[in-house]
Amino acid sequence: MSSLYGRLRQFDAYPKTLEDFRIKTFGGATITLASAAIILILFLSELNYYLSTEVRPELFVDTSRGERLLINIDITFPAMPCAYLSIDAMDVAGEQQFDVMHNIVKQRLAADGTLLKEDEGQVQLGDPSKEIVQALSKKVEDSTGGEEGCGSCYGAETPELKCCNSCDDVREAYRRKGWAFNNAEGITQCTEEGWVQKITEQSNEGCRASGFFDVSKVAGNFHFAPGKSFQQHNIHVHDIHAFKTKIFNMSHIIHRLSFGEDFPGREDPLDGHKEMIINTDYVNVMYQYFVKIVPTVYKQLSGQPLKTNQFSATKHERPVDPWSGGSGLPGVFFMYDMSPMMVQITEHRRSFLHFLTGVCAIVGGVFTGKIFCSLINKMYPFRITKKVIKMSCLFRSKRHLS
Repeated sequence: MSSLYGRLRQFDAYPKTLEDFRIKTFGGATITLASAAIILILFLSELNYYLSTEVRPELFVDTSRGERLLINIDITFPAMPCAYLSIDAMDVAGEQQFDVMHNIVKQRLAADGTLLKEDEGQVQLGDPSKEIVQALSKKVEDSTGGEEGCGSCYGAETPELKCCNSCDDVREAYRRKGWAFNNAEGITQCTEEGWVQKITEQSNEGCRASGFFDVSKVAGNFHFAPGKSFQQHNIHVHDIHAFKTKIFNMSHIIHRLSFGEDFPGREDPLDGHKEMIINTDYVNVMYQYFVKIVPTVYKQLSGQPLKTNQFSATKHERPVDPWSGGSGLPGVFFMYDMSPMMVQITEHRRSFLHFLTGVCAIVGGVFTGKIFCSLINKMYPFRITKKVIKMSCLFRSKRHLS
């Protein structure tokens, strides 16, 4: 058995020296502590990399059909009153949404950008409270001779909207008829509500529009522009003649613009984008953003897929003069188109064997530094003290006698 152990010892690639011949130095201790610190730092880095989630993108052809596209917005217009601003959406399939209000919140801003509370400022245009509607309906009935509780729409009645009990109702009836709303002072409802006065009082305010709406998943556009919109001879028109101004400053700050639900690591290119009109020579500017939407499926570790979108965008702007008969309208327009390709992003756990291999490589690599220390020792040898030499000679004599 002892001979077997002796043969096995011949394969020892790391022979040990006797303790008496080992010299512990300050330099060696420094190298040891530095090596331990490096190993600890690299181990923690490797552990953090192992615990993180690996994301793998893949590219496929988008075969989905008949889906809806969710649009999230949060945009500030520092010089455009909420009373002026309308949001419209339309697409190549013919779907149109005029003056989108559902799930959209408009907040009035003072000239310095601070939020105005409704009780501190004027009441909202077209306040739908029951008291105002009832009182106005009675006055309109007396002045127009209409049915009880039914205000006149001044010839713009439709089967869907037969009664106009507020100024906004009249404006909506005119919009559906494709008529321009030029003279609000001749409308009893608007006079009773003080619509013209409120428009004038809000002329120096700003507006922040935030919320979401959905459209068909086809090419289209949505835009922010002054005035009520309507169709006239198959042309999309905004009625801006009701406002007593010819200047519409569409400076804006895009706090958020995204398509679909959020997912980890998402970056939307227009978030934080700002466009401010400085040159007063042309205030009426038409901003156009051309957006390319890429459908995206994000698969989490649980296997649950999240259908969303990413996009890229380019911008173009030009001055317009809507009163000279030229094309264009002051506003912010987003023209979007769908990419035929789809990106699938999948989360994966990192391999434990890869982590183990990395740790071994770190430890082995640091200890390999001993080779360089040995080279340094050869270049700058340490002086062996007389005591060590005497101990060496004594050991040799004892071994010779034995």
